[in-house]
Amino acid sequence: MLLSALLAAPCRNLFFTGKGGVGKTSVACAAALHLAGAGRRVLLVSTDPASNLDEVLGVGLGPTPTAIPGISGLWAVNIDPVAAAAVWRERVVGPYRGLLPAAAIRSMEEQLSGACTVEIAGFDQFSTLLGDTETTEGFDNVLFDTAPTGHTLRLLELPSAWSGYIGAGQGSTSCLGPLAGLDAQRARYSAAAAALVDRTRTALVLVSRPEKAALREAARTAAELALLGISNRLLVINGIFHASIQPDSGNHEVKPDLTAAALERCGREALAALPPSLAGLPRADIPLLAEAPMGAAGLRALLAPPGAAAPGSAAPGSAAPDAALPDSVAPDAALPGPLSGLLDALEAAGHGVVMTMGKGGVGKTTVASAIAVGLARRGCSVHLSTTDPAAHVVEMIAGSLDGLTVSRIDPAVETGAYAAEVMARAGAGLDAAGRELLAEDLRSPCTEEIAVFRAFARTVSEGAGRFVILDTAPTGHTLLLLDASESYHREISRTTSDMPAYVRSLLPRLRDPAFTRTLLVTLPAATPVHEAAALSADLVRAGIRPWAWVINSSFAPLDVSDPVLVARRAREAPFIAEVCRQGVQVALIPWQLAPPVGVEALSALSA
Repeated sequence: MLLSALLAAPCRNLFFTGKGGVGKTSVACAAALHLAGAGRRVLLVSTDPASNLDEVLGVGLGPTPTAIPGISGLWAVNIDPVAAAAVWRERVVGPYRGLLPAAAIRSMEEQLSGACTVEIAGFDQFSTLLGDTETTEGFDNVLFDTAPTGHTLRLLELPSAWSGYIGAGQGSTSCLGPLAGLDAQRARYSAAAAALVDRTRTALVLVSRPEKAALREAARTAAELALLGISNRLLVINGIFHASIQPDSGNHEVKPDLTAAALERCGREALAALPPSLAGLPRADIPLLAEAPMGAAGLRALLAPPGAAAPGSAAPGSAAPDAALPDSVAPDAALPGPLSGLLDALEAAGHGVVMTMGKGGVGKTTVASAIAVGLARRGCSVHLSTTDPAAHVVEMIAGSLDGLTVSRIDPAVETGAYAAEVMARAGAGLDAAGRELLAEDLRSPCTEEIAVFRAFARTVSEGAGRFVILDTAPTGHTLLLLDASESYHREISRTTSDMPAYVRSLLPRLRDPAFTRTLLVTLPAATPVHEAAALSADLVRAGIRPWAWVINSSFAPLDVSDPVLVARRAREAPFIAEVCRQGVQVALIPWQLAPPVGVEALSALSA
């Protein structure tokens, strides 16, 4: 089914969500373009902190609707969650300035400085667009690029989020700070929540790629949101590739190149193993394009049938007709070196922590696993672990290797242990009502974040005597862990605490370049490179300087002849150059003919 057919009778509210790098923004923009072309008045809203909506539509956007030039009936808005959090903090704290001591004000501001506050502040603006019909009454459809996270929705379900209860010696204050600040928005939030679960008004569009990891993540997201009552779901598979058969000069057909054949086979196998929760959903398929869809002409290619050229754009499976593509990318000598160069430097260090970070879907798990296997093959003692709930490091290794141990920080296990510890310590002197309130507070998703953080700190401490390779969670969760470490550090520096030693020493260890080496993993494309660069800047502000970048799944070193892959390989060059200008070590991993699963395949990546 084409995307236009999937949108033949759309709900008023459409949410586009999925694993990072699957093309949510492009698909959302193409859908908005189609609906506006059908005569509807459409508002497109981005709630993604790393949004490239401006870049795709070719116009600067802000917090108020902006008409898109050349596309009648389409307006767009960029919600900046960080800016929204600053407004949120001042709205909560402002009334107390001059009434409370400066120390109390600083405490309130600190409570409202975490990633949870950013989520809630973004949801605050989002809920106005969804729950307040007067705000959007001039539009026939409202499309959201990135839905609220399950974390945010679960948090707002908690009765304590509306009670204004503050611990006051009876447990922990929420990461949202004085929760009474939420109560004024209760009616609007309730209206937004009701709109989300109303299948006549709202549909969730799961965007994925024909890759097993991306499809697993889409199934996990669908299941999590279904538990919250969001049941009207659609599926878009973006980037389906069909290899071309090229005629030679004698007009004889030749076989597709090996890379093209393997890429088509991988997609076909992933779709054949579509998770059951996705298999029954209404679905649209979009072919892999030769170039990233930018502007109205490029976006129309996402709506065109496979093999057909949209007006003013390249046909899927061909290079843009007016594109000045180089005959080839730079020779291999000009490309970054292989992953083995980073392993040489790591092996010389003898021990420490290696963290792989970056946008979801760039291959952090693969890179972490390859480094772990490579070091173990060199005789090092290595512990590979992950804080990513969607990661599958055990399945990635798919075997055993001398010197290598593999584990997963299980959020459910860690949360249960932490909650039991808090109930035993903080709940011991409470009456029945107090214990019930504390137990309810511990059901917050924030409790899970704290529990996972403690396990993360414990795992990092092992780097004093061996290598610890941490496949960290996607960017937002990773920054939450680092925010938490900063908060713990401030708290411990001014009070005596029974906090474990490994928690007290975490932040100094993360900031010690001789102990912790951070690798930013990216794909050679605009969004993952730019998001990794933003993450690099955030890390530097936190006192953590990235040690190296890894460019994964590159066509640049490969001999390809398929026109789509030739065009995509050529367009990698500026992004590879952009990474090389970061001033740190860079390694490049070619796109693999087969998924690198198992010890031998991972060894090949680091050989």
